Order: sequence, then structure tokens, then C-alpha cells
Amino acid sequence: MKSLIGKSLGNVVFTERDGNLYGDLTNYGVNASYMIKPVDFCGSAKTILMDLDGTTLTSEEFWVFVIEQTMQKLLGNSKFSLEEADIPFVSGFTTVDHLNYCLNKYSPDKDINSAIECYHEIAEFQLEEIMQGRGRIDAFKPAEGLKEFLTEVKRRKIKIGLATSGLDYKAIPEIVAAFRALNMGDPRDYYDAIITGGRRKDIGDYGTLGEVASKPHPWIYTELAYLGLKVTDPTTVIGIEDSAAGVLSLRFSGFPVVGLNSGNITQSGLDCLCCKKVDKLEEILQMV
Repeated sequence: MKSLIGKSLGNVVFTERDGNLYGDLTNYGVNASYMIKPVDFCGSAKTILMDLDGTTLTSEEFWVFVIEQTMQKLLGNSKFSLEEADIPFVSGFTTVDHLNYCLNKYSPDKDINSAIECYHEIAEFQLEEIMQGRGRIDAFKPAEGLKEFLTEVKRRKIKIGLATSGLDYKAIPEIVAAFRALNMGDPRDYYDAIITGGRRKDIGDYGTLGEVASKPHPWIYTELAYLGLKVTDPTTVIGIEDSAAGVLSLRFSGFPVVGLNSGNITQSGLDCLCCKKVDKLEEILQMV
């Protein structure tokens, strides 16, 4: 972990104080600092914490597509496309983080609030098209072996929770569509608790903390584990993530992480924060 000291990743800067490693975050005008404590996994899991996008199902390409569509509309350029170097910064973090990155790089004169509104309009349209059997109907692909993994976890009576920074209107259609594709029925029959990023904060509507408290902050996983799943011993918990933001969120929460090689963990330099890296979910069953 010492190799991270002095490095930055998105809005996270890694520092050392009193011999401990911290991740210092700055966003929305607020500073937060979380210690990355050493973690232990006893080898016999009682609880599994899972991410949604990239871990339970594949949808990052779809959301990057929505970001790209948003920038095309803001720039008035239908031929605009993101660069390969942009991908680690437009996946895995929050929508606001993704949009701020794009605005800073490609259109610093544009307003973030206008970009957010544009993004949600495009996302809602594209999701409705998918639900109606049109548009990018293959946008949400279940992870390889997901059905077998969840079925075996339930058979072993291991509690399992799902955590996503995605807002309700995005996250629920994703997981429902993935379960529908696998003929698995209601996701709530498999997961013991599900935490999302909540609801949008529109004028005149009720909203939630949503983006302010989402990954890489620890609060979504902390709530999932301690309130949703009633965890009492963190050494019996294992988290599964594919993104840098998710790895940080789990480690800030004090839980060990198994990283999926399909995500951006290695590209982001965070392999050292994972207790193991795997290619498929079935490999995790051998650990727990």
C-alpha cells in the first residue's frame, strides 16, 4: 500500500499520517479523509457484499455511451467521442464526477447543472427504449456465472448484499433486466439487502444524499453491511468489486476486497488494495 502514498486518483489523494495510509477526498466543497486500515479475511464468509455495474452485470459501456451522448449534445457535435484515456474517469465514480471530468477537459465553459439535466434526459430516454424492447436492448448483460454463483451462495446460507452508486431509476431497471434474462425472477428473492444511490434531487421533489455520499465514500457499503445485513464481525465479510471507486469504498469501510480483472482496478493502480484478483465469480466460491 505504501506505493500509493503521494499518488492521486480522480478526486482522491493518498497520504500517510502517523504511519497510516489515508485517502483524502475533495468534492462538492467538502473535504473528507478515510483511513485505509489493514484488513483480515478469516476464510469462511458469512456475508458477501457485491457491486452492481461491472460485477453483477455489465453496463459500463452503456453509461459511457450516455456520457458521450451528453457531451455531443452539450458541444453541438454529433461526431464527438471520448478517448481511451478518458475511460478510467468516466466509469466507476459518480455521474457528477464523470461529467465534471468531461467538462473540465472538453468544455470548461459549460455549467455542471445543465450537464446533469442533459445526462438524465438522455439516460431516461435510453432506459425507456430498452424497457420497450428498442434501442440498446443488450445494454445490461448478466455477469458470467451469476445465476450459479448466487444460487450456491444462498445454498450455503451466506448473506449477500448489493450496493450501487446508481440512482433508483437507473439501478432497478438494470438488475431487473439482468434477472429477467436469466429467468431468475425477483432480485429481492436472492439478495438479503440492496442499497442504491437513491433518488434525484429535483426542485419540488423529495431526494436523497445520492451522489454526495456514494462511492468512493464508504457510506453505501457501511449502510449495506451494518444496517442492511447486520454484520457484527468484519473479518467474516468479503466484498466483490471491479472498479477503483468500489475498491476504495470497501476498504474505507474496513472490508477486504476481491477484485475482478474485467474492471479498471489494475489500470487505476489499486491491485495492492485487493486480497485477491479473479477473472470469474466462480473462483470466489473457492475462497468462501
